[in-house]
Amino acid sequence: MDNATRLQYLEAMGIDVWVPRYAEEGTETQELVIDKQEDSWEVLNAGIRACQLCALSETRKQAVVGSGNPQADWLLVTEAPSLEDEQKGMPFADDSSELFDEMLRAMQLSRDDVFVTHIVKCRPAEDHDPKVAELNACAPFLARQISLVQPKIIIAVGRIAAHQLLQSKTSLGELRETSYEFSGIPLVVMYHPAYLLRSLTKKREAWQDMQRALSVFPKQ
Repeated sequence: MDNATRLQYLEAMGIDVWVPRYAEEGTETQELVIDKQEDSWEVLNAGIRACQLCALSETRKQAVVGSGNPQADWLLVTEAPSLEDEQKGMPFADDSSELFDEMLRAMQLSRDDVFVTHIVKCRPAEDHDPKVAELNACAPFLARQISLVQPKIIIAVGRIAAHQLLQSKTSLGELRETSYEFSGIPLVVMYHPAYLLRSLTKKREAWQDMQRALSVFPKQ
């Protein structure tokens, strides 16, 4: 992220910055950016809603910041918001919602036990896959969400989330066969419930994904 974009990002979040002057003419110095306040959900969510760092801000109806327990052990990161997600302001608000809830229930969890967010916070026009610039613009928001939640496990739900979090283009089928770490936090890849609705034969494999997640971080 270049400096101008970084400053715009900080300003959108309401974070004060301090840029020191050059000590002496001709002296090589490095610009410093100092966060004068501790991060919080209020500051972060306001920054997400006000963000204009990529083209998605021009077409969104509203940003979808996430939902669930902000202190959850389980963090689920899914793909870009659907039209229904955008309208209702929460992830998994579309036809996949019932299956998603059933998948959580199979792990003895509910939406109140997890925090769910998207890899990008705004719905791409015509539901196209997020572009690199859009993914990069949202990456700091997700990093701050992870820092605030402090989860014990991260579930990458679907291809786009898995590819971005793992920085890999390996097929989802292969990625879901093992577990990983993201910034020291165990990470498991899972099929997206919308995909399972189209591919009923994959539900057995989805159950394996859930068992893998529970083996990495057993339900307390």
